[in-house]
Amino acid sequence: MPKDRPSGGAGLPNLFPAWTDRAQLKYMNPAVKRVARYLPTFAIVKHRGRKSGKGYETVVNAYRKGDRLAILLGHGETDWVKNVVAAGEAEVNLLGKDLRITNTRVLPVGAQTQGLPWIARLGSRRVGVLVADVG
Repeated sequence: MPKDRPSGGAGLPNLFPAWTDRAQLKYMNPAVKRVARYLPTFAIVKHRGRKSGKGYETVVNAYRKGDRLAILLGHGETDWVKNVVAAGEAEVNLLGKDLRITNTRVLPVGAQTQGLPWIARLGSRRVGVLVADVG
C-alpha cells in the first residue's frame, strides 16, 4: 500500500482497493478537474500540504446545505483531508463559485449528522464525512 494512502486513518473505513486510488490520481482527476466546475456535486478543494506548504487541488464530490458543506470520505482519511483539517480551512470551487470553508472537521461513521444534506446523512452510515462551514 502506498505510504500516502492510509488504511482509513482515524478509524475511517476505506471502501476502495488501492489500485482505484492510483487510477483516480493519475487518470481520472486530471480529466475531471477540467469540467468539475460545471458538474453538479463535483468540487475542487484547493489546499496546502501540511509539511511542504505546496498547493494542491483535489477533485471531490461535495454537498451543500445552507452554510454547511459535506464531503463523503469513501477513501478514508487521505492526505488532502489531513491537510484541510490541519489548516482548519480551504478554498472550494463548487459549480463555478469559489467558497471559503472554515471550521473543518471529520465526523466518524455513524455520527450525528443533523443539518447536513440528505446524501451526507445517508452516506455517513458507511463512511466518515468531512464537514465545514461555508463563509
